[in-house]
Amino acid sequence: MQTPPRLGRDAALFLDFDGTLVDIAETPEAVHVPSAMVALLSDLRDQLGGALAVVSGRQIDVLDRFLAPLRLPAAGEHGVQRRDAEGHMQEQRAPDLREVFDTANELARVHEGLLVERKHAAIALHYRLAPQLEAVCRDAMSRVILDQPQLELMHGKFVFEVKPAGIHKGVAIAAFMTEAPFAGRVPVFAGDDTTDENGFAVVQPRGGIAIKVGSGPSQALHRLDSPRAVFEWLVAARDQLVQRDAPEAPKEPEAPRSTEE
Repeated sequence: MQTPPRLGRDAALFLDFDGTLVDIAETPEAVHVPSAMVALLSDLRDQLGGALAVVSGRQIDVLDRFLAPLRLPAAGEHGVQRRDAEGHMQEQRAPDLREVFDTANELARVHEGLLVERKHAAIALHYRLAPQLEAVCRDAMSRVILDQPQLELMHGKFVFEVKPAGIHKGVAIAAFMTEAPFAGRVPVFAGDDTTDENGFAVVQPRGGIAIKVGSGPSQALHRLDSPRAVFEWLVAARDQLVQRDAPEAPKEPEAPRSTEE
């Protein structure tokens, strides 16, 4: 994999949140967003004519809280929710998740270290604090949706999530690319998890840039080592775009030539 090139002014920039813009924390609420990151995203949005969106497994209202006062175009819950550049919200109807929720809560009651996250249209079971329970979590969450083809189980970093089938980050990015100000631009997507691979699969065939953040196999052709490396890459991109807008310094007038022979 290669280091990604600098952003062009014709880029449509899509960014995952956890593990890409911020370091992953032990619990979803424990992440820290530096104020410099919020200011940087604001600058890049302006430099790219608004063509910047966050594409995350988080709910959009949670993203807004972490990135306040910004309200960027965003896809939440892996595309179940999507807010376009005009602020219009589209949201898939929530399936019946009562049985899934009960199963996840029962596991968390029996096993210390598990955390259940209830979203609009998904149930996430986090096992970061109890990694030895991966197989237990996978088996229980797989069984509960065995006869429910409208649901699917997604495996991310220390999390199993049951969500509507066929909805993923690639679908969300493809939808953004049909709308202003993203349409006609070169898509660029950075993400760290297996859940971001669907986005990479949409971006690269369109001549765009897919960036894997961190270690692990990926179809992405470019890589950055960490959220810190993402931040530094974005800063360099912002600075280069700003520099292109800077007026050229006036040239020094030439000294008059002597008329003496």
